[in-house]
Amino acid sequence: MDIVFIRGLRIETIIGIHDWEKRARRPLILDLEMASDIARAAATDRIADALDYDAVTRRLVQAVAENRFELVETLAEHCAAILREEFGIPWLRLTLNKPGAVGEGVDVGVVIERGERAANSAVRCVLSDASR
Repeated sequence: MDIVFIRGLRIETIIGIHDWEKRARRPLILDLEMASDIARAAATDRIADALDYDAVTRRLVQAVAENRFELVETLAEHCAAILREEFGIPWLRLTLNKPGAVGEGVDVGVVIERGERAANSAVRCVLSDASR
């Protein structure tokens, strides 16, 4: 399995359970690791054959900016569902960081993994040949 990653995606949004949090936009930081077989893209050198991290980034910025959630957990699940459904990503790890949520200089957030991590296809072939 190959991994395409996006780190440090900063998106301004309104999120939180307290009244004061619901009145002001604040930054969230997303880090993503997404399963993708890059072999075809590497062979063709065409973006059409790759997981387009620019398209992923634009879609997440849109989704986060347009919605309001109280919990980072809910937002993380929403983002994971978009990525898996709209981009066909079989496995991802998403880290959502809400800087300063419980005090200056203190970051909080969640890390979720969704989907199945595919084993390396070469390993699968060796194992299936060995079982014959």
